[in-house]
Amino acid sequence: MSQAVAWSDAATAAQLFAVDPVGTGVLLRSRAGPVRDRWLAMLRAALPPTDAHKHLPLHIAEGRLLGGLDLSATLVSGRPVAERGLLAEADGGVLMLAMAERMQSSTTVHVTAAMDAHETLIERDGLSLRMPARFGVVALDEGLEDEFAPASLRDRLAFHVDLDRFSFRDTEEFEINAADIEVARQRLPLIRATDEQIEAIVTAAAAMGIVSLRAPLLTIRVARAAAAWSGHTEIDQEDIGIAARLVLAPRALYFPQAEQPDQPEPPPEEPPPPEDNSEDNKDQDEQQIPDIDRALDEVILAAAKAAIPPDVLASLRASAGRTRARSSGKAGELQKSNKRGRPTGTVRGELRAGAKLSVIETLRSAAPWQPLRRREAAATAAEAIAAGGEAAPQPRILIRKDDFRIARFKQRTETITIFVVDASGSAALHRLAEAKGAVELLLADCYVRRDQVAMIAFRGTIAEILLPPTRSLARAKRSLAGLPGGGGTPLACGLDAAYALADSIKRKGQTPTVILMTDGRANIARDGAPGRPKAEEDAIASARQLRAANINAVLVDMSPRPGPQGEKIAKEMGARYLPLPYADATVLSQAVLASTQAA
Repeated sequence: MSQAVAWSDAATAAQLFAVDPVGTGVLLRSRAGPVRDRWLAMLRAALPPTDAHKHLPLHIAEGRLLGGLDLSATLVSGRPVAERGLLAEADGGVLMLAMAERMQSSTTVHVTAAMDAHETLIERDGLSLRMPARFGVVALDEGLEDEFAPASLRDRLAFHVDLDRFSFRDTEEFEINAADIEVARQRLPLIRATDEQIEAIVTAAAAMGIVSLRAPLLTIRVARAAAAWSGHTEIDQEDIGIAARLVLAPRALYFPQAEQPDQPEPPPEEPPPPEDNSEDNKDQDEQQIPDIDRALDEVILAAAKAAIPPDVLASLRASAGRTRARSSGKAGELQKSNKRGRPTGTVRGELRAGAKLSVIETLRSAAPWQPLRRREAAATAAEAIAAGGEAAPQPRILIRKDDFRIARFKQRTETITIFVVDASGSAALHRLAEAKGAVELLLADCYVRRDQVAMIAFRGTIAEILLPPTRSLARAKRSLAGLPGGGGTPLACGLDAAYALADSIKRKGQTPTVILMTDGRANIARDGAPGRPKAEEDAIASARQLRAANINAVLVDMSPRPGPQGEKIAKEMGARYLPLPYADATVLSQAVLASTQAA
């Protein structure tokens, strides 16, 4: 498909979205630039000026999104006054989602729920209200490579438009008359799809590997919008073809295998003479219906296949089901905090040391109770005056201890990768060379990944911290350079040292990850006595200690012939077992990163 045709389809998507914004929706995958600005300008020209246009920022508070108590109006009037949220304000218009690939999961849940129910539910601050929220969604996805908008949001948007493939010279302005859009909107409710068309669309979607039931429904909505835009009174094959190109093609994972060339058919037999039998004519008509359905299926598949650029289906299959990867340094545990991080709401609490009072939420909590508290205060003052005393002056807003709301935050903790290296035996030099190379490769990315690396070596009868947590590449090289090898394998001592270091890291609010590099053949017990049975028993006990502490771990079996010992230790640790009998520093580094991300 040429760039001109592809841009024409992108412009058609803008037109059809303007005809039925609530029933369709657009996922616009494009970086900021003149191409995206031109497409958005076409969309604004197509939408009637009376429609509401709202922009949803990335980090929006839940109260602003859904609505709640209007604090100022409530305090002035002395009674609860509801405030409309952004979703309710977008009713009858279009909601623009900025940076949809980074949208918070809670925001995604509220937006998709409003898209399904066409209303928002407010149950907070003593309010229980339902507000209409029928709006179209334009999600701006600026993600790179494997960054995508949430799957639940993508599934509900009919048009998936990718503008990164266009340069500005490939685009042109399309004149869109808002009056024609209004006429098409009036014609849209009168257009319906037939049962044969619905069956053909569902069959074609299944043939393309599309498992979502929303895709055929969105295809029907787009086909109706295309018919209304073209001035048709019913949906024809051209309208279905447009819908298949715009809705089904971007979602397709594969196409049916091409059929084998047809064998030469025998000459057709002489048809029997027609008979004046109404029952026979009825049977003949029923036999022709499957042929019509097959022809419509082929039209839909051909239209969708023509809209897909070459080699795109292969990449879609490769990326199907792939989750968004995170770098090891940014994948630390999400911990609650009352001092810093990303705001995540408030909680009822006391003003203890370090707690931050949310003044707005505290006033919001106290506002509905002001009339009752004023009456109680007036009654108390009247009793004081009747007893011959003086009434104390009352504040304008009566706040009690139960009204206090403490701000809560969440922040990603820093990740520290602890290498625990078996430095015993004749092959220690080979394993240490791989460990040194892996550590250096990881340190090279520390500034980007915000990660730290530590190293513990065990041999003979002891284990020592060779490299404390650091980002310094020079310090790591100096520490690794003079490490000797040889002696027994005190695996239990190495695991105990890893547990102690990981526990101290965890107490500081950071996230430890243990990478144990060994063959699992322990022969030195925890007390330094030789003997394989006692050494294995101590190693298993130390491994269970790491699992009980819920420390993320990976065991890299560096034995030339991986045996059951390493896998058994990994199971007791609750670690991922990674046998690598022949691995260089690069392979080891890649395997460690993949393991920590998967964990």
